[in-house]
Amino acid sequence: MSDNTKRMYEGLFLFPQSAISDMQAASDHVLALLERVEGELVSFKKWDDRRLAYEIKGNKRGVYFLAYFRCEPPRLADLERSCNLSEQLLRSLVVRADHLNAEDIEAAEGRTALADEIKLRDEQATTSTDSGDGSSSVTMGASTATATEAPPAPAEAAPAEATPAPKAETPNTEEPPAKD
Repeated sequence: MSDNTKRMYEGLFLFPQSAISDMQAASDHVLALLERVEGELVSFKKWDDRRLAYEIKGNKRGVYFLAYFRCEPPRLADLERSCNLSEQLLRSLVVRADHLNAEDIEAAEGRTALADEIKLRDEQATTSTDSGDGSSSVTMGASTATATEAPPAPAEAAPAEATPAPKAETPNTEEPPAKD
């Protein structure tokens, strides 16, 4: 008897840090892998960008994508094979997520945040290539400065005092010489 009911799974997909430059392609790759096994996507987000515990295929940093999906158990072997054959993925891990409730899974939804981050990175890439003067644009908080601009001049320093600060006296801890 085969069990063809769809179960909830959690998948973590690791890409090299170079995937940050084209996160749309990385997320599309994960979605294509899940579509290939007829997985029903419930929640998807870019989880984190972090330093790896050890080097994997020459990469010291990686980008993680987290997906919650429903899939028939026999189809997981196909997903695992596709992930292992993928030249874009460094690692993948898929586990059953029956222990999670629907609220936790829905709280992990991050497709809109991922789309916003992709859009922001694309805009930053186009503005840095549009400048044409060889400078790169750096965004810090609400202000934007280019790397070729000089830093702002420091405020006038207060004049130094003419007299030096008094030295703290240390108590004499030497023993007096012994008498014969």
